[in-house]
Amino acid sequence: MAEKHLIVVDLDGTLLTDDKKISVRTKKVLRKAMEQGHEVMIATGRPYRSSGLYYQELGLVTPMVNFNGAFVHHPRNNSWGLYHEPMDLKTAAEIVDACHDFDFHNIIAEVQDDLYFHYHDERLINLFNLGNPAVTTGDLRQMLMDDPTCMLIQATEKTAPLIRGHLSEVHAEVIHHRRWNAPWHVIELVKLGLNKAIGIQRAAADLNIPKERIIAFGDEDNDLEMIEYAGTGVAMGNAINELKNIANEITLTNEEDGVAAFLEHKLNLAADEKSAM
Repeated sequence: MAEKHLIVVDLDGTLLTDDKKISVRTKKVLRKAMEQGHEVMIATGRPYRSSGLYYQELGLVTPMVNFNGAFVHHPRNNSWGLYHEPMDLKTAAEIVDACHDFDFHNIIAEVQDDLYFHYHDERLINLFNLGNPAVTTGDLRQMLMDDPTCMLIQATEKTAPLIRGHLSEVHAEVIHHRRWNAPWHVIELVKLGLNKAIGIQRAAADLNIPKERIIAFGDEDNDLEMIEYAGTGVAMGNAINELKNIANEITLTNEEDGVAAFLEHKLNLAADEKSAM
């Protein structure tokens, strides 16, 4: 077999199809990779409550990166360690204050798997409800009692860049922010210095796999650091141009089984004819 590799997959737009499923072909190839001794791990911006089902579906036995590196843990091994690096609560309150100088729809704070909504919004609550989190609604400056793992600001097309400008000017030394792609006008915030690559480094060290044998797949700007860090950084065919520009390789889209297609060739894996159960 090929030397042992660590295969790291983002979820949305990468491992998952547009209807949020793992295709039969991709599941087969990843399972075959594990059977041959390779390691597979998930690195996602999602919380564990909405990503653990994919971890279980694939039968993974590796650490996992959630919240873009703000939460790194091992779902099957509590003794591995738990790395939770939230934002400061005082900073979060200041950001909520500042948002009231702009036009925005809502602010969401997540404390690991607990959800806090600044304004009650049944549609948003239903959207975030996967995993049945504890949900609290009310002014975050009063209701939020713990340092948030991450925050999401639902702005407008016009005010999203203005809010980001303020965040860069006032809070650049303590938080990192990014904007979701259109049609979303959402700004995502985590503590400064955190990204998926940080968690991958911890996992790779524990698994004794060198950087040159890490294969990472992604499609969005929250994948930039891990694609740059990995020995083989692979951009999906549907990835943003910034990611494609720094990637070592570009594969097919998430709808075309891009992860499976690349691994079949790279690691000499071929999906069997029979469907995965």
